[in-house]
Amino acid sequence: MKTNYLLAAILCCLTPLLHAQTALSGKVVSADTNEPLAGVNIRVDNSLTGCATNGKGEFIIDNLPDGQHTLRFSYIGFTPKKYTADGQEENILVKLEESYSNLSQVVVTGTGTHRRMTDSPVPVSVITAKEIGSANVSTLEEALVKLTPNISSYTNGMGTTMSLNGINEDYILILENGRRLAGEDRYTRINVANIKRIEILNGAASALYGSDAIGGVINIITDDTRNTVNVSSYTHYSGEGRLTESVNADVNAGKFASYTSYQRRQAGSWQNNNIDENGYETGRPTSVGFYSNTVNQRFVFNATDKLSFYARGTYYDNKTRRPQDATYYAKSKGQFVQKDAYTYNLKHETYTYGAGMKYMINRSAYIDAEFYSDNYSSNYMYFKKSGSYLPGDRVTRKQVRYYNGNIKGIFRLGSRNKLSAGVEYVNEGLESESDNIDSRHMYTLAFYAQDEIKLPLNLQAVLGIRYIYNENFKNYATPNVSLMYKLGGLNLRAAYAAGFRTPTLSQLYATDESKTSNRYTTGNVGLKPEKNNFYSLNAEYNYRRLSVSVTGFINDIRDMINYRTLSDQEIHDMGLDDKHATFDEIRQRDNVDKAKTKGLSLNASLNLGAGFRAGGGYTYMNTEAKQLQADGSYKVSPIDKSVRHMGNINGQWEHAWSFYRLNVNVHGHLQGERYSQTYGYAPKFQQWDLNTRHTFNLQSVVLEPGVGIENIFDKKDDRPWNNNFSTLSPGRSVYVSLSVRFKK
Repeated sequence: MKTNYLLAAILCCLTPLLHAQTALSGKVVSADTNEPLAGVNIRVDNSLTGCATNGKGEFIIDNLPDGQHTLRFSYIGFTPKKYTADGQEENILVKLEESYSNLSQVVVTGTGTHRRMTDSPVPVSVITAKEIGSANVSTLEEALVKLTPNISSYTNGMGTTMSLNGINEDYILILENGRRLAGEDRYTRINVANIKRIEILNGAASALYGSDAIGGVINIITDDTRNTVNVSSYTHYSGEGRLTESVNADVNAGKFASYTSYQRRQAGSWQNNNIDENGYETGRPTSVGFYSNTVNQRFVFNATDKLSFYARGTYYDNKTRRPQDATYYAKSKGQFVQKDAYTYNLKHETYTYGAGMKYMINRSAYIDAEFYSDNYSSNYMYFKKSGSYLPGDRVTRKQVRYYNGNIKGIFRLGSRNKLSAGVEYVNEGLESESDNIDSRHMYTLAFYAQDEIKLPLNLQAVLGIRYIYNENFKNYATPNVSLMYKLGGLNLRAAYAAGFRTPTLSQLYATDESKTSNRYTTGNVGLKPEKNNFYSLNAEYNYRRLSVSVTGFINDIRDMINYRTLSDQEIHDMGLDDKHATFDEIRQRDNVDKAKTKGLSLNASLNLGAGFRAGGGYTYMNTEAKQLQADGSYKVSPIDKSVRHMGNINGQWEHAWSFYRLNVNVHGHLQGERYSQTYGYAPKFQQWDLNTRHTFNLQSVVLEPGVGIENIFDKKDDRPWNNNFSTLSPGRSVYVSLSVRFKK
């Protein structure tokens, strides 16, 4: 009897896998030229199933139950379309019409659910794969800085720091397909060849995404949905040995799919000025050479059209190539002493792993569950003796362990409400040999809910709240509300969000000894969380060939963490007299700042016809940081690394002749003075690039060579070393690239 019950249970579980299957196949072309469209995104209503067209514009979708199915086709630069199939169909032909704007682009970052940009109450800007290809960028940093007017970057010996709307990357959450990236290499390990689009939310989003999102969210959506077999490669080479090589191999075999990618990046060192600010020769290059490798693997098993499982993993390494025999002169206790420029290389390593599932309960509800781990380490690799360290020693600078478990449900409650609700558990770990941290951990438990509401009179709203319990900082709640009014081609939006950022384990416990500046920094276990209020107003207008968007925002941050120089009495009370005898300055992290950013962003695009397009954006920011002084007063200055004026301009022309297509793109990035608390202002600069792509759509392969000029007017910052450089560009460079995509 027990055996019969067991057999019946197994049959019940297998029934969904054994029902009759339907397959749909066809081709997607341009309505104007009948040219096949590769990479068109196809989704099946009331299903988790979807795919993208191959190099010939062809698609096939199987694993569907018998019955009627509605397919939705979307592609950058074209108007979305839907097609309803009754049962199995072959040779479906879908013709997409060209669109003059990308407002029909589907985004997920603002609300956590799929919505078209024009229908999202939360304003989200998008960088598409087509824009990345036209600008011929090879890194995520380059794409963000060149293609948006809100983002700037700053690079020093320890790496690159991003700034969004005047707030540095400590307050920006960087996601890959909605999953948080940890460590200091978050954007350098992204393979640009895999990017489908980049969604940027300019504002607080703590209610949906938690801590670290009080300044904005950057969500990189990768393109891993292909048909049957997809193999491609991309190579980009420019001056100073800068090379990017990417290879992708995707296989779809019925219910099982595998997506594999590899990227190699490397560059040599270059020097724009070999004299330091004191007139001595310096062996420290303007930009230090490096190499990096990134491997991504993802497996998917589509048990049915409503149940899907996946597992994924990443390995990344990055090592600097510092000159080993160079020297420089450093000032210590009023004297200039010759020292080795470098005694070690930095090596970063990251590995991630995760697994999850999606289950569509019915057309009104589905559940998404995942466990994910991101593990980052940074090490000093000594090639010269330094103190007690010998050549060949490897010293752990930092190890970060991040674990995330998340269960999320999305439920349609009638025709006017869509509720997203979930629970998230995060456990973070930190250890560092150089910073004297044995092992520290901190966990956070969060519950969140957000309702998307359709209101009368063309109004839509989003209401959300996140409740947080942190091991060290206890309870807190962050609400958000967004409202949108639609009138024809005009969208008006207003938003408010409160943010909450817990101090990091590094801020709480880490110590740091800077030999370059002869400064010692200590942690502070008494830190309080940082909090903020974010307000924004947005107006967006789209009429035929013209699209214009204006956004005004205010971000008010309280209890901001910064560095405070300790008095002699404080140094003595903390038992740091021995450090005071060695270092010129002793400082501690503390809640000493209040900060406010007020900004206005303008973006516009225009389709001129005959293949000509133009666009650009401008952002004005007024930032203010108030730092508490020992006498109780506040010192007022701009926020560190903030820029008041930023903009970008681009124009392109595209035309096709039979199997050949030409794309010519001129792009300019303009940036005002950037403020640094340590070095003062970096000068304003602008950089213009000329890019050409030549696409040959052959019978079995698409060849896409590119050639262009980076920094046409040879603009570079050649001031002495140890300045706040506006740019690290080595000057004018010619680049060549080649993309190869095999059709299948």
